[in-house]
Amino acid sequence: MRTTLTLDNDLAAALQEQALLHGISFKQVVNDTLRRGLSPRTQERKPMFRVKPLPGGFRQGVDPLKLNQLNDELEVQDFLNKHTR
Repeated sequence: MRTTLTLDNDLAAALQEQALLHGISFKQVVNDTLRRGLSPRTQERKPMFRVKPLPGGFRQGVDPLKLNQLNDELEVQDFLNKHTR
């Protein structure tokens, strides 16, 4: 069937680019694109990526209650190093 179709400039440019890229006619690119757009989606959905957590925790000998104390000591040491120069 022959028909006249008015395309937006960006769509026409994209279709022409596809025709050049694949070495096929503009008409073929338009037909293929319309077929894909009008056909029902038959693509199978990919399964969602799942993270499988492993059991964690602190290593033996690490006291989680003293981590803030270590942070405080490091901050004091950093402050003293900056202000005693």
